Amino acid sequence: MFDVYLNNRRDLLVVRNGLPIPFPDAFGRWRKKKKVASVSEDIKLAVQRQGYYTRKLTDFNKR
Repeated sequence: MFDVYLNNRRDLLVVRNGLPIPFPDAFGRWRKKKKVASVSEDIKLAVQRQGYYTRKLTDFNKR
């Protein structure tokens, strides 16, 4: 399971269930959005490698 957070700029942060936010003050305030059971393979690999996955909303809009 994974926890999904959004900040005031609508950036996305995904961490494993129960783990603290890795950098709470770096990018503003994070709000817990929901708990999810599965995520894409790219996100899962990033969480395994570095403990979290983050993406800016502007990165998503460029696709």
